Amino acid sequence: MATDPNIRIRISADSADAEGGLRRTEDALERTGAAAARTSRRTYDMGRRAQEVGRQMSGQTRAQIQNVGFQIQDFAVQVGAACRGRPGLGALSAAAALAPQPRRGAGGALDSVGRPRHRRHMIDLRPVAYVIGMLVAVLGATMLVPLLVDLAYGNGHWPAFLISGVLACMVGGLTALSCSSTAGTGLTLQQTFLLTTLVWVALPAAGALPFMFGATDARLVDAYFEAMSGMTTTGSTVFSGLEYLPKGLLLWRGMLQWFGGIGIIVVAMVFLPELRIGGMQIFRSEAFDTMGKILPRAAEIASRISVIYVGLTISCAITFFAFGMSGFDSIVHAMTTISTGGFANYDASFGQFNAPETYACSIYMILAALPFVRYVQLIHQGPKPLWRDSQVRAFVGTISVMTLILFAFVEHIGMGGEEGFREAIFNTASIMTGTGYANTDYMKWGSFAVGYFFFAGLIGGCAGSTACSIKIFRYQILFASIVTQIKRIHSPSGVFVTRFEGRAVDDDALGSVMAFFVMFILSIGVLSVGLTLTGLDFITALSSAATALANVGPGLGDQVGPAGNFAGINDLAKWMLAFGMLVGRLEVMVVYTILTIQFWRA
Repeated sequence: MATDPNIRIRISADSADAEGGLRRTEDALERTGAAAARTSRRTYDMGRRAQEVGRQMSGQTRAQIQNVGFQIQDFAVQVGAACRGRPGLGALSAAAALAPQPRRGAGGALDSVGRPRHRRHMIDLRPVAYVIGMLVAVLGATMLVPLLVDLAYGNGHWPAFLISGVLACMVGGLTALSCSSTAGTGLTLQQTFLLTTLVWVALPAAGALPFMFGATDARLVDAYFEAMSGMTTTGSTVFSGLEYLPKGLLLWRGMLQWFGGIGIIVVAMVFLPELRIGGMQIFRSEAFDTMGKILPRAAEIASRISVIYVGLTISCAITFFAFGMSGFDSIVHAMTTISTGGFANYDASFGQFNAPETYACSIYMILAALPFVRYVQLIHQGPKPLWRDSQVRAFVGTISVMTLILFAFVEHIGMGGEEGFREAIFNTASIMTGTGYANTDYMKWGSFAVGYFFFAGLIGGCAGSTACSIKIFRYQILFASIVTQIKRIHSPSGVFVTRFEGRAVDDDALGSVMAFFVMFILSIGVLSVGLTLTGLDFITALSSAATALANVGPGLGDQVGPAGNFAGINDLAKWMLAFGMLVGRLEVMVVYTILTIQFWRA
């Protein structure tokens, strides 16, 4: 069959057009390849320069920057290699072939496909050890104060503080001296996590020495439990006959809680927001930005807050003394009140004192549970920032409502009038702020009181205060999130955002808060089960776990309730509760993070 000549002409023209288009495409690809080759070469050079910068650094920073350089070079080589054999991309594949391969060195050996196999570097513990050593030495030096008090009272127990102080100064000083080469260097994220945790492990160990060498002649487990309870401002005690202990030892218990109180404020305002723990990242700008020119640096934040802390302590001591306390009792109880710690000089706790001291203590416990940053703003900007803080309003509102509920209950059981109100406001403030004072055995008030004080201890005060437990702002975010979810269910097409103090709460902060709630509740459950396995009954185990993680102090029941102490529980349970105090004081997730494998592989 003959082919139409016109068809053959059209086919030939179409073929010519196709060949021309293919050539143009190849030319375009070649030009693209040439440009990509130049980009690849520049990228490779950037990697080399990054390595050169890294070689000028030291320690872990050097390794990190050099590894980045290797990764940039590796990326450039892989881009070229991926184009090898592709038509029109010869320039790029040729550039990849000409590029020198990453060298073996600080970044690690090459793997099977020519990429650098990075070695995992051990965490440099020297900067952490240096700071801890300095703090232990400083703590040892402060033992001179109770030593002088014992000398002044002439009771002959001062050698315990001399021995303890010398040991702490020697161990801490030698540790800091051996790691002094890293002084002034910055901390990585891992080192910051370790420092935050290990400080609260090492300082109670040093603080336990006077209990071991002193009049209490305590065993290691009891001494460490008492010191951990002091430093974490928990207030649980294993000692009885407190009024008969040397004055120096009573003062030391108060000092431990006072140091722990100012320590946790600094940690909460400086470290936890940067570590993004439990939603504390919400206050990152609160600590640094909203203070404006008043507090431009974290160190200045700590110093200004310390002034407020000391000022409140002095004011509280003067008030106690004016209302009838002795000078010594005024000082010790002022320290344990402002730190919301709850160590008392008497087995009867605050039941030893009269109504004026009780009311004064109630006020100062509430003041200590407010954000200390707001006090700084109060001095410079007036009272508006304090009352505008939704945390403050929510906390004051919650403690007022709970006081009225308890007052109605105690009036119902026959304790009305001024005495009933005094008992209601004092014990509510004490348990809700985590102070842990008691002026009566509220276990005798019935089952309602047991449940009331259990849940009151799980509320806590404001972030940035010395108060413990879950804290008000997390409940605010939780309830706001619940309201947002309900709105989304009602209006699926609507856009609703969870807000805190008028600002949107991002997913990172919201997830962090929810993770805190889950881990806090799980921790209470796991610790309770562990305590029951050691032989404790259910009420004692559950309340002990809750009071340790919430850093409240007294538990529930005859053994560890407001009229008892923790001396009678077994040694394993004491170690477990000491660990629970540490976990709770550091907002749960700090300790758990360093216990993960991923943390050490990072």
